[in-house]
Amino acid sequence: MRALRRDAAMTDRIQDFLRQRRDAGRDDGPCMVLDLEVVRDNYRSFATALPDTRVFYAVKANPAPEVLDLLARLGSCFDTASVVEIEQVLATGCPPERLSFGNTIKKERDIARAYALGVRLFAVDCEAEVEKIARVAPGSKVFCRILCDGDGAEWPLSRKFGCVPEMAGTVLERAQRLGLQAYGISFHVGSQQRNPRMWDAALASASAIFRDLAEKGIHLSMVNLGGGFPTKYLKDVPAVKAYGQAIFRSLRKHFGNRIPETIIEPGRGMVGNAGVIEAEVVLISKKSADDNVKWVYLDIGKFNGLAETMDEMIRYPIRTDFDGDELEACVLAGPTCDSVDVLYEKDPYFLPVSLEIGAKVLIEGTGAYTTTYSAVGFNGFPPLQSFVI
Repeated sequence: MRALRRDAAMTDRIQDFLRQRRDAGRDDGPCMVLDLEVVRDNYRSFATALPDTRVFYAVKANPAPEVLDLLARLGSCFDTASVVEIEQVLATGCPPERLSFGNTIKKERDIARAYALGVRLFAVDCEAEVEKIARVAPGSKVFCRILCDGDGAEWPLSRKFGCVPEMAGTVLERAQRLGLQAYGISFHVGSQQRNPRMWDAALASASAIFRDLAEKGIHLSMVNLGGGFPTKYLKDVPAVKAYGQAIFRSLRKHFGNRIPETIIEPGRGMVGNAGVIEAEVVLISKKSADDNVKWVYLDIGKFNGLAETMDEMIRYPIRTDFDGDELEACVLAGPTCDSVDVLYEKDPYFLPVSLEIGAKVLIEGTGAYTTTYSAVGFNGFPPLQSFVI
């Protein structure tokens, strides 16, 4: 079991907002508050760490209009996963040339709609997807996603997306024959990737594909380095600068002086540390008289925004008004009538012995993948409220 660290930062602006909300009697369930100033700082950090790389914000991490508006004004590009996300970004006034349809699994009619809206950059990982794009989005640029090792990531990605590197050349050759522009290679080293060196092997694979296709007269232009850039939860993570340095070294190592155009797709790393969830303790109980572990039930759980606690992969920092008191082991669970709605049991949290029913808790690092994972109406609980300041 692991003790809870108490040094995670929360902005004064968020604290003031929550204090004013309580003073006004607004106590109507859990909410996530996101500070745009943190998002602005994060964007500038990415732009500085990789100055020759275009930033494509992964909209799925948090599509709040205020976040999209800010990033569009700052000059960000956007990685979108659906037509709805494309429309959300375009509503900011961002031109479609700054969008990528990065989902490798798309209905043909959705590709056609994206093309009609001006999108010309599409992800693929098989010939069947290439054929869809060729039929309804002629002349578009396509990049092929390859599988790579996600070792070191706290939220590893599965084999659902991407093909083996050996297949990527065939996919891109097919695209070129069908009148599309074989544009590049993409990969993803796993979300919340805490090892900056994990991009190296994937870049080695990408450079080999570049060389093989060049021998066949197809000259690729771009490497999509994907996401994976972490936010701080309980464990320390390297600074964005360290990722930029490691990635640049690998680019020089594998591409020499002919470094291709590069893009990154930060999501969690852009907005994760900008948000805090305020929740409430609903119940504290034991399963037997001699049980040495308490159960602490919150009014938020897996179905209300904390889906990334699945298999206890993402462990959020938690603050309470009782911090500093003696600690005890607790199982943390959500409020729904579903037995899988348990956040941390295999590796319980240490929370204050003095924690009470009705007490507020602050769950930090929750600006990404919380509001969008919140279910609509499961057990009658409303979706997670979101405030952007």
